[in-house]
Amino acid sequence: MWQDIVFSLGQVLFVVALLPSVFSKDKPALSSSLMTGCILATFGITYASMGLYWSAGTAAAIAATWFVLAVQKFLMNQKATVSKDTFSGQ
Repeated sequence: MWQDIVFSLGQVLFVVALLPSVFSKDKPALSSSLMTGCILATFGITYASMGLYWSAGTAAAIAATWFVLAVQKFLMNQKATVSKDTFSGQ
């Protein structure tokens, strides 16, 4: 199906567009990253149920990228909390 190709190519571009965020110090909010990853994972399941397997795979790749950003933000928050506690003497 031509739609599968169009969705897949667009989603590959979204993954490429997210790479600077993955490799930079600045990260989106944890809640935004988790919500976006969950929604995109749901889209991937939906695409697979319609037989759009390339789209399902690329949606899974975008979801995984958002989950990587969520983990990075979580770890940054943990590090900031530990640093704050260390400097406050707790």
